[in-house]
Amino acid sequence: MMNAYFDCFSGISGDMTLGALVDAGVPLKMLRRELARLPVKGYRLSSKEVKKAGMRATKVDVEIQGTRVKGQGSRKWKDIEMIVNASTLSKDIKQKGLYIFKRMFEAEARVHGGKFNEVHLHELGAIDCIVDIFGSLIGLDILGIDMIYSSAVNVGSGSIKSEHGLLPVPAPASVELLKGVPVYSSGVKFELTTPTGSALISSLSSGFGPMPDMQIFKAGVGAGDRDFKDQPNILRIFIGEKAESRGVSQCARTDAEESITVIETNIDDMNPQVYEYVMEKMFKAGALDVFLTQIIMKKGRPGIKLSVLCNEDKKGPLSEIILRETTSIGLRFYTAGRKTLQREISSIDTKYGRVRIKKSRLGKEIQKASPEYEDCRKIAKKFNIPLLEVLKAVSS
Repeated sequence: MMNAYFDCFSGISGDMTLGALVDAGVPLKMLRRELARLPVKGYRLSSKEVKKAGMRATKVDVEIQGTRVKGQGSRKWKDIEMIVNASTLSKDIKQKGLYIFKRMFEAEARVHGGKFNEVHLHELGAIDCIVDIFGSLIGLDILGIDMIYSSAVNVGSGSIKSEHGLLPVPAPASVELLKGVPVYSSGVKFELTTPTGSALISSLSSGFGPMPDMQIFKAGVGAGDRDFKDQPNILRIFIGEKAESRGVSQCARTDAEESITVIETNIDDMNPQVYEYVMEKMFKAGALDVFLTQIIMKKGRPGIKLSVLCNEDKKGPLSEIILRETTSIGLRFYTAGRKTLQREISSIDTKYGRVRIKKSRLGKEIQKASPEYEDCRKIAKKFNIPLLEVLKAVSS
């Protein structure tokens, strides 16, 4: 899996995220082309190399064409929803973008005491915010990022001017969005972390803390607007694989027995379409397995038992995802024993490119091998050929 680690030592904003992604290898031309799938006009995307406190970085700007007047760009939830649904972006990017914007509207409604469907996003609903959020999602997709982690977030201090008057830093909307996220202030009198940056990192990161063990393949440095005397105003992104997946010898697993945690909940009142999204989110957060079982609940009601297998240290974050993303009002936990075959991952060359192969064995008695599904799926989409044909070519 390809990981991205966000180093938010000087905060995070939408333009800093875009700058770091472009610096890490996302072609600006490709980013513009994909953003054109959104029915949003009146802006120009540009990038340039800058220096911040002696460090080189990429500055990406969303330049609004024409003069912006007061109130221009203010949008309600239904406006954002219409824009996204009318786009030709992938289903995954649409879902993630709508989720992020929904959280932003919810935060604004709580802060200002308005109704969700009536609150306006003012600065957040402007063109540059839409471009920042969807540009970041597109950039992460282009880089093939599977999992995102982040450092604790430096929020800054002081106050900022807004359409609501003078507000403290972090802004009230940022506080709502960063609940549950480790934050701090280094004393810089500036809004280092914006509501857009808060929404992005709190929605996308699977965990916060020190950089995980990983082999770095790429790094990107994105610049903010301001210059500070004592620290560079930049966001760094490190991209690479988990340490245990660097080679066969390091990723091999024993067939010894181990203990795992099982999280379960019964659900009978949720739209079935939500399960796919929730399962994907839990796998990205470190679940070992997620599966659904049809059950009959009290009074003969049909329901679904959601089961999650994980290591003990993942119980908290995965439980939070279930309680936040589903209609469940309670969970149960228990410890189970598990025995697995020895596993390792290697790669082979095919006429379509390299494909990872998962191998399993129990001593010399049991030997199994299967191609990595995601690799085969990407090849099928790239060459517009049946997935079965790819699987057959890899297996032969």
